[in-house]
Amino acid sequence: MLSRRMLSHEEEAQIGEEKEVRKEDQDRINRFSRLHSRGKGVEEELKVKEKEKEDLEEISTELELADEDDKVPYKIGDSFFSLPVSEVQELLSQSVERINGDVTTLEEKLSGLREEMQELKAALYGRFGRSINLEA
Repeated sequence: MLSRRMLSHEEEAQIGEEKEVRKEDQDRINRFSRLHSRGKGVEEELKVKEKEKEDLEEISTELELADEDDKVPYKIGDSFFSLPVSEVQELLSQSVERINGDVTTLEEKLSGLREEMQELKAALYGRFGRSINLEA
């Protein structure tokens, strides 16, 4: 949580004179804001995928205890089908592999967003110093 406080005279002196915000500066600030919002969305999506993967792995572990001759309900779309345990385990492993691919893609996307945000931060802090706060 950000705390709001007035600057001391020393801090004001360090900041110096206020700099004019040019159009390109405002564009960078806006770009940073959009990247930050997009990054938060990707982080949430990543958490959901990791939870889904964890749940599927837990189900796979539980199915290892089931008898091979049993049929278990498996959800495909909006319907449940009774399938043999071995087939369900295969479907679960395919789902886990798909989710692993999704997680990798999301992590790469998040990494790219953070990289661009760091570049924008460096440029904006270089121009405005302590008079701008880009910490979330």
